Amino acid sequence: MAGNADFRQTQGVTLVEAVLAISILAITALGALSYQYHAARHSRISRELITATRTAQLLLEDWKSTGGANSYNPALLGLGFSSPTPIPEEFSHSEVPGSALNNSVYTITVDGVPMTVMLKWQDLDNPYGITEGLRELTIIISFEDYDAGNSSSTSALEDMPPIIMATYVRLDETSG
Repeated sequence: MAGNADFRQTQGVTLVEAVLAISILAITALGALSYQYHAARHSRISRELITATRTAQLLLEDWKSTGGANSYNPALLGLGFSSPTPIPEEFSHSEVPGSALNNSVYTITVDGVPMTVMLKWQDLDNPYGITEGLRELTIIISFEDYDAGNSSSTSALEDMPPIIMATYVRLDETSG
């Protein structure tokens, strides 16, 4: 009889073993789903940052091609930039030196990403005595949507700092 009892214990799975196996499987599945969620979220954030960076690069290249002109207006590009609007109080731009071009901001939505864009410029002092000075051109892109006073951000980018890109142009090439 003792051999028969041993045979029954090796045939089945106890309730404790089944619950333990299901618990381990559930924890593993939840971990994998959490990883997949965060990977998808970070992928979306990366795509939106690339979109904003490419928008800033496009503006810098186009503005630079005009010699950093004071009359530059991205709304004239025909790419969907809004007309210039006054700078909202909430738009933080004091960390970047220079003057805001036309004292305004522009808005655009690219691939579902609403952006507020400010263009700033400043003429740099020439410490080396060279006759041509430099003008610094800076683009600031915030992910806040300040259009019509509605300051709301996209969920994936709500805590992202603005994208700031700069380049230089010689003043003898500028028409401004």
